[in-house]
Amino acid sequence: MRRILRAVLAMLLLPLAAAYTLFVPQSAAAASLTHVTGFGNNPTNLNMYLYVPDRLAAKPAVLVLVHYCGGSAGAIFGGNGHDYVSAADRYGYIVVLPEATRSGHCFDVSSPAALKRNGGSDSTGIMSMVGYTRQHYNVDPARIVVSGFSSGAMMANVLAAEYPDVFSAASAFSGVPAGCFATRDGSQWNSQCSGGNVIKSAQQWGDLARSMYPGYTGRYPRMQVWHGTTDTTLAYPNFGEEIKQWTNLHALSQTPAVTDQPRSSWTRTRYGGTGPQSPVEGIGIAGTGHTLRQPGMLAYAVTFLGLDGGGAPPPSTSGALRAVGAGKCLDVPNASTTQGTQLQIRDCQGGAGQTWTRTGSGQLTATVSGTTLCLDAYNHQTTAGTKVVTWPCNGGANQRWNLNADGTVSGVQSGLCLDVTGASTADGAPVQLWTCTGGTNQKWNLS
Repeated sequence: MRRILRAVLAMLLLPLAAAYTLFVPQSAAAASLTHVTGFGNNPTNLNMYLYVPDRLAAKPAVLVLVHYCGGSAGAIFGGNGHDYVSAADRYGYIVVLPEATRSGHCFDVSSPAALKRNGGSDSTGIMSMVGYTRQHYNVDPARIVVSGFSSGAMMANVLAAEYPDVFSAASAFSGVPAGCFATRDGSQWNSQCSGGNVIKSAQQWGDLARSMYPGYTGRYPRMQVWHGTTDTTLAYPNFGEEIKQWTNLHALSQTPAVTDQPRSSWTRTRYGGTGPQSPVEGIGIAGTGHTLRQPGMLAYAVTFLGLDGGGAPPPSTSGALRAVGAGKCLDVPNASTTQGTQLQIRDCQGGAGQTWTRTGSGQLTATVSGTTLCLDAYNHQTTAGTKVVTWPCNGGANQRWNLNADGTVSGVQSGLCLDVTGASTADGAPVQLWTCTGGTNQKWNLS
């Protein structure tokens, strides 16, 4: 059994290590972590690390970020979770990073103690970390969320099931339903679950989660699940089983309210709503194995988890918003002050119609002939092809924008990307919202 577990751990680690090497360069960022001791009841001897950004929000959210098998707090901080850390600097939230110390550095999501609220295993120690953070910082109790990868994704499911009164949302990358990995022989590994062979009805999955906190009748957290269709470590059928569990916990139909493709290889289904914070959201990634996350994913997760609202305002930044693919600038045609003017790209000239300011509330504004106008998704529309226009600033979600680490600019309300229509490089090419593809016509620099 030990040999099998070591082999499985190797399978878990190799793709994640590859993803870490491919996507994030090594840096000294992990030195910014603070190792916290004496944080409370810690029956399995976990380590606690804390990241508190310099510009902390007055009432910060808290993200519990859980690493994969064989990982560490430092590895996920500088690797798979790096975009979460960058967003913490932008939005002023706190990141709590539990670290497993047992052989193999996996989190316990298998034992009877692990699958019971306050049961005395890893989940108990993690909740002590949350309690410590709440005691020492003016945390927003309505925005305590959890996310993780592989073993950490399994723990995200477990924590959301056991402590639904604490967590408001969860995002799980390559995980399994809460309780799926249960064992009673002391093993950490459940090959039936990992192979996608544990199939239950939605009601059975929901009841299993409810058994982890008996008697609870309140609401359950929003749940976002991500999975690669060719994952052979934690097989893809687990994705559908997670959706069954969480739609049942939210008393929702398993028929999606909407299905779309934010990127060409992604299929996203939303349940119980159509917006970026629907009660349940699943994103399947075609042709991808056990290598999540991938570039751009965490920007969607940050919005789903509600980490991009109510935080510390980022410093205002002004300059031209340059379209990388075209080498031209976002432009207000003829420096018009008419509301509803569709934006375009044009040779960079440095005029007022090409100078944009990123405000502390996430707006992008241009001041033309003394009139300040906001970048706006026309008529609050959230469909691909929506015109991007100027409009008087009104604080609406359709006027708030994320400047993402991958160079995209996405609408907070729609999750769609600022896009040069048809990937044109011509002067006067209109700008719209479109499904995020990662193309250079969706990459921008504000400088």
